[in-house]
Amino acid sequence: MTVPPGLEVVEYTDPLCPWAWGSEPVFRRLRAALDGRARWRRVFCVLFDTDEDPAPDPAAETAWYARYVEDITAHTRAPRAVRLDRVAASSWPSSLVSKAAERQGADVADRVLRRLRESVFVLGEPADTVASALASAAGVPGLDAARLSEDAACAQVLRQVRADRAEARRPVPEVRSVRGGSPHPGAAKETDGGHRYALPTLLFRTPARYRAVPGWRPFEEYAAAVADLAPGLPLDGERPSPAQALERYRSLTEPERYTLAEGPWPPVRAVRVDTGNGPLWLHPDEAAVHPAARGGASSTR
Repeated sequence: MTVPPGLEVVEYTDPLCPWAWGSEPVFRRLRAALDGRARWRRVFCVLFDTDEDPAPDPAAETAWYARYVEDITAHTRAPRAVRLDRVAASSWPSSLVSKAAERQGADVADRVLRRLRESVFVLGEPADTVASALASAAGVPGLDAARLSEDAACAQVLRQVRADRAEARRPVPEVRSVRGGSPHPGAAKETDGGHRYALPTLLFRTPARYRAVPGWRPFEEYAAAVADLAPGLPLDGERPSPAQALERYRSLTEPERYTLAEGPWPPVRAVRVDTGNGPLWLHPDEAAVHPAARGGASSTR
């Protein structure tokens, strides 16, 4: 097996994007398969920007967006909130907190980002202020909350997110026009007089070549891109038991249950949280600090 030097996966995403939320099962599987074999870098695109005009009728906009998310989750089978409180006012706070969390390591960053996604798609209360984004991360294992707050407010993290936003608006030519049978094939979006990547998009690249896989796609399409750039790199290892998967990820959706684990479900002591589109399963330690587990949650004994 020959792995090309500098194999990198660039994930163009936003913490509050419903298609990115629906892609989590496949992306988690791919990250696990590439762990130690490739660099995975997230670029936060700022889906909800501050320069957008406010909706003339916020209630009508929220009702429309709730239906939009419901339609997406019908395809992805991802959880959705029973009731959406509002459309996110801005992606900047959650992007800043996500970028700041990266300073504390990949595991902390993954878990903070997951909480931010769950703020809108499980709780229905998007983390669209710095205070709510920081609150969403409370109790994440290994997190230094004071440092996260300081880093999210620092000038360097702001510059990094601004650079992410700009990078996302320089898509490779291949994604300008995309065909495919996916309900979200991922053609680049027209914006700001130019284009930006559709979310999510993965860009696989080595120093010599790259492959873009935009939109909502099955695992096999991402695996094919890796195989093209790194022939012989195995991606299908043994899947962990449900208990091991829950220990590693702490929060699993129904699609993730089938994608990431193998064996009888649910694991003992898993805490079930019902949503508007199937359950979310939490590790008991996660349930103890997760706002979604307050009331209405049940534990398997």
